[in-house]
Amino acid sequence: MLTLAATAPLLVSAQDADMAGLAGTQWAQAQVIIRERMVIRVPRADSPPGAPRPRYRPGPPPRITWRELQAPKCVPADSIVAASMADGDVDLETNDGRRLRAKLDDDCPTLKFYTGFYLKRTRDGMICAGRDALRSRSGARCEIATFRTLVPRR
Repeated sequence: MLTLAATAPLLVSAQDADMAGLAGTQWAQAQVIIRERMVIRVPRADSPPGAPRPRYRPGPPPRITWRELQAPKCVPADSIVAASMADGDVDLETNDGRRLRAKLDDDCPTLKFYTGFYLKRTRDGMICAGRDALRSRSGARCEIATFRTLVPRR
């Protein structure tokens, strides 16, 4: 009967004999798992005076009365550059100059206390009414009921 101490040299010499033909070969084994979770922070356009302002965003717009028109059910998340509060709803500014109003299911008072909100990125890259929600920094969820396009009232 062979003991472990007696078989160890046999294993090493057999391994060396097998590896002799593979001199100079490098081996590597790796497993990579990538999981991505992205949250988009949308700054408020009506942030308090003295608050830092990103370079790409102009100052607050002049006070305009808006008329609401029909809007698509979904909006590309990458197109939203700023937001402002509007009587319990949220007005969104897009990178092409359009304004949209996100009508919320319930009054969301927590959005008024923070300088922005978060959107959870979806697989399709869209924000859809009836599916997605705005999240305040405190964690409150405000479901989006519909989107409305805003045009200046004449």
